[in-house]
Amino acid sequence: MGAAQIRQLERLYRRGVPPENILSNELAREISLLSVDLNRQIGLLINRRGEIIMVMLGDARGIFIPSLDAFRAASTRFKGLRLIHTHLNGEELSAEDLTDMSHLRLDLIGALQAHPDGNPGKLFWAHLIPENPQGDYWLIHDPVEPHRLELNFLSFIAALEDEFTKQQKTRKIDAAEKAILVRVEKQPLSGETEALEELRQLAETCGVEVFDAQIQYRSHPNPKYMVGRGKLSDIDLRATQIGANLLIFDHELTPAQVRSVADFTGLKIIDRTQVILDIFARRAHSREGKIQVELAQLKYLLPRLKHKDTSLSRLAGGIGSVGPGETKLEIDRRRIRERITRLEKDLKAITKARFQRRGKRNKSGLPVISIVGYTNAGKSTLLNTLTQSSVLVENKLFATLDTKSARLRFPRDSEAIITDTVGFIRNLPRELFSAFRATLDELDDADLLLHVIDISNNKFEEQIAAVERILDELDIRNKPALKVFNKADRFDDKEMLRNLCRRHEAVAVCALDRSTLFALLEKIEKALPHTACSQTHNCVKELY
Repeated sequence: MGAAQIRQLERLYRRGVPPENILSNELAREISLLSVDLNRQIGLLINRRGEIIMVMLGDARGIFIPSLDAFRAASTRFKGLRLIHTHLNGEELSAEDLTDMSHLRLDLIGALQAHPDGNPGKLFWAHLIPENPQGDYWLIHDPVEPHRLELNFLSFIAALEDEFTKQQKTRKIDAAEKAILVRVEKQPLSGETEALEELRQLAETCGVEVFDAQIQYRSHPNPKYMVGRGKLSDIDLRATQIGANLLIFDHELTPAQVRSVADFTGLKIIDRTQVILDIFARRAHSREGKIQVELAQLKYLLPRLKHKDTSLSRLAGGIGSVGPGETKLEIDRRRIRERITRLEKDLKAITKARFQRRGKRNKSGLPVISIVGYTNAGKSTLLNTLTQSSVLVENKLFATLDTKSARLRFPRDSEAIITDTVGFIRNLPRELFSAFRATLDELDDADLLLHVIDISNNKFEEQIAAVERILDELDIRNKPALKVFNKADRFDDKEMLRNLCRRHEAVAVCALDRSTLFALLEKIEKALPHTACSQTHNCVKELY
C-alpha cells in the first residue's frame, strides 16, 4: 500500500455524514473506489453526529473490529455507532455481520457493494429489533442505493431505542443483575425444568432477576463453552434483545470455560457453585459461619486467579462478589494461601471449643435430635413450632446457615436438645461441603435424625436421595432416622399421601400447624425411650 493510499484513508476521518443520513452518496463513492483499488474491505464506524471515529482496513474477505468497550451501552440503548463496510464481491450481509451487530450493540450495520469499476452499488443494511413473537433478533431491509436512502436516521434510531425501552419496562428491571439461566442435558428429561426452577430460586435469593432459561441437548458438554458455539451465539443474541447482562450456568464451569464464554459474549458469567457461595456469604452471621464461607470462597477462587488479574480488585459488586473480594484487597496466590491457612487454624479452634461444649452436654445426659433435610423443606419452622422458638424463617433457599439449638421439654422434667442444621442441596459444592464439615460433624452426636422432606415438591424423592448421599459422605447414614413429610396441607390426594407415608415409613405434618404434630411426637418418644413418659397424650397437652 502506497503513501498516497494511506493519505486517502487518513482523509476519511475528515469526511462526515449529515447526522440524519445513514450514508452519503459522496462517502459511499469514495470508500468504494478506495476499497477496489486496495482489494480490501474498508469499514467505517460513524457516530450519531455523523463523525467517522474509526477507519478499519481488512482483507478481501472481512475486517477486524477492535474493542468498543470505551463507548456507551445499556440494556435499552445501543453503542451510538453504526458500521458501514464494503463488500468486494457483491455479497449480502453475512451471519458474522449480523452477530457482530448484536454482540457490539451497534445502531445498525451496512454492507456496501463495491463494483469492479469502483462505483458503489446497493447498501445491504439491518438493525436489531425488540423481543417479538416470531423470535427474530434483527430486521434486514431491502438493499438500496445510498442516494435513495430517504430515512431520517436520528429519528429512526431514537424511536427504535424507545421501543426497546417500552418492551423491557414490561419486565422487572430494578435488579442490577438480569440473568439468563443455561443448562446442558444429554437428552430431554422430565427433571430439567425443576432443576432450572431451583437455579432460578437460588438466583432470586441473590437478588438477581431471571429473564429467561435455555436448555441445550447434546451428548457431551462443549469443552470450551459448555454449550455449542451456535447455541451460545443464540443466547448472546437473546441477551441483547431482552437486556440480560448475566449468564448463570447450572453446572460448575472450569476457569477456561468462564473466560471463553465471557470473551465470546461480553457478559458476566457465573456458575451454580458461585451462586450458592454468594448466598452463603450473604446469609452467614456467626463468626464461625463467616469463616467457613470465606474459606470456601477462597478455595474456589484460588485455581481461578490465573484467569483474573493478580488481585481481586477487579471484582465489582453483584452476585459472585460478596465476601473476600468485596473489600478490594490486592491478594495474590501466596497471600490467599496464607489466609486459607489462618482461617483453617481459626476454624480448628472453634471446632475444639464446640467439642468441649458437646462433652459437657453429653455429661448432662440429654439426648440430641438433629433436624436435617433439603434446603427450604421447613426445618426451621418445625423447630420453632416444637420449641416455641423464634428462629428466622423465610421462604428462601438457605435461610438458615448457622446451627440453632433449643430444648424440647417433656413432662416430669425430661428434656431433649433439638438442633436445626444447614439445608442440603443436590451437587453441594465441594468447597462448601469441606468448609461446613465441622458444623455437620455435630450430627455424629445425634441420637435421632429428623429428616424433613417437602412432600409438596414434585421431586421430593430426588431430594431425599440427595440428602441421603450427603449423610453417606458424613458416614452417619446408619443413625436412627425418622422421615417427616412436611407441607402435607399442600398435598391434595390424602390417600396417596398415606401410601407414601407407609412406603417411606414417614409421618406427615404441617410444621405451621401444631395440631398435626401429635403422631410425630409419639414417634420421637418411641425413638428416644429415656425421654418418654407413660402418658403420651399428657405429654402433648403439656407441650401445647
